[in-house]
This record gives sequence, C-alpha cells and structure tokens, in this order.
Amino acid sequence: MKKLVVIYSGGMDSFTALNKAVKEGFDVYALSFDYGQKHNKELIYAQNVCNELNVPHKILDIKSISTLFTSSSLVSDNINVPDGHYEAENMKSTVVPNRNMILISLAIGYAVDIEAEGVWYGAHSGDHLIYPDCRPEFVKVMDQASKVANFEPVYVHAPYLDTDKIGILKDGIKMGLDYSKTWTCYKGQEKACGTCGSCVERLEAFQANNINDPIQYNI
Repeated sequence: MKKLVVIYSGGMDSFTALNKAVKEGFDVYALSFDYGQKHNKELIYAQNVCNELNVPHKILDIKSISTLFTSSSLVSDNINVPDGHYEAENMKSTVVPNRNMILISLAIGYAVDIEAEGVWYGAHSGDHLIYPDCRPEFVKVMDQASKVANFEPVYVHAPYLDTDKIGILKDGIKMGLDYSKTWTCYKGQEKACGTCGSCVERLEAFQANNINDPIQYNI
C-alpha cells in the first residue's frame, strides 16, 4: 500500500478527502494542527474519526504561531469571526496569512520522514475567491517545490480542487459518510452558529443535495 499524508482539520472537506484516500486503498496518515484557531473543537472530531477508521493521527501543537497573525479573526481575540457569505468583503478577515503553505510544508516533512509518496489537503473551488492558498496555481507551485525540496519527491494534491462544497458532499453521500462526525463552524461554540461563512456554505451544500444536515445549530 502506498503511504499518504492527509492534512485533516476535522471539517467536512478534509473528512471527505480522508475517507476518499482510505477507500482508494492508501495507507493513510492523518495530520492535524492546533494553530490557535478559535474552533479547535474540530480537532476532537478529527481524533474521533481517526480512531474509528484506525488511521494513525498526529495533532501538531503550533499555537505559538498565532501571535504572528493578529489580522485574522480565526485566531485573534480582538477580532470577532464575521457572519455572512464567503462572497462578502468582511469574510477576508478569516484569512490566516500563509496558513496552507506553513501546514503543507510541515506535512511534506512528515511525509518524507515516513516515506509517504504524497500529501493531500481539502482545498476546493469554493475557497478560490477568498483564500489564495486554495487556488490551483498555489497547489501547482507547492507541488513543484515539494518535488525538489527533498531527496525524496513528495507530491501535493487537493482531490477536490475543481469541486465546490456541494460536489464534495455529493461524493461523500455516495461513500455513505456520516457528516455528524465533522465540525465546520468557525466559532467553536457548543453548537454550530449557522451564520458564519463556513456554516452558511455548509448549509447551502446540504440544501443543494436535498438532505438535512445532521449537526445542531443555534439558529
């Protein structure tokens, strides 16, 4: 079996990518990051899923880097996570500068160490507008850099790069996945808020697929 590192946040996109990798027969190693995000509740969901799938799982504590990202509402105590759709200008505050480059670089190092052939992460087309590090050109150059950065070439791949969240959920439904095992909300409360950009996009995906979201919301 070919080894693969999957960056796994605990959200529905990476959850689907993780299960896709498992079902395609890869020897999967999941890697999650605690980077000081307000919604670190997602890491509990990630750990539970990996335990169920018997997938080796590491949670890397890099919370100290949050001190560098005072402009991001996902980590700064001084900025509230905004409500609204991702198309709204205010959602740019959820950008964590250079986050995916940092996380992917760490995942590549892990992949080299365990002799894995590649790194997957859950970027999708719905992220392209607001998150530069989820765009096709970024994935392309990270893949190129990864293949020359070490003696052992490791590819970087986003399996849903050309698919939106509606399509990701559709694929997950075909796989029979249970999305109650995921956490999407950026606010990290007891229940999902239903109003932040991440929740709005998730709810739209379930509505478009004509099924009910199995998690509870405050709305």
